[in-house]
Amino acid sequence: METINLERLAAHTNELAASATGAAAAAPTDPGFSYHFLYQLLPAASFALLGMLLFGLAWFIVVKISPFSIRKEIEEDQNTALGIILGALLIGIAIIIAAAVSG
Repeated sequence: METINLERLAAHTNELAASATGAAAAAPTDPGFSYHFLYQLLPAASFALLGMLLFGLAWFIVVKISPFSIRKEIEEDQNTALGIILGALLIGIAIIIAAAVSG
């Protein structure tokens, strides 16, 4: 795994800042691999994991507070209405979690 060369990254950042302000920059150097996406990957992965954990927690709560066996009602008794209600509930929870995680 390649380590991040901070000096090279800082030099590239300074070149970009100079070119954005209109200052004459030195001859362009090869910026190499951009590590900018790594700084965005960690928060995205952690928020995705947090969202999945909250979603799983919500499902666990729904299963525990229901007065009947959800699995039996849907699989054995073919209760379509319960399946639709639970699907709508889970979509609603997913939208709330997605809004909370995205800010």
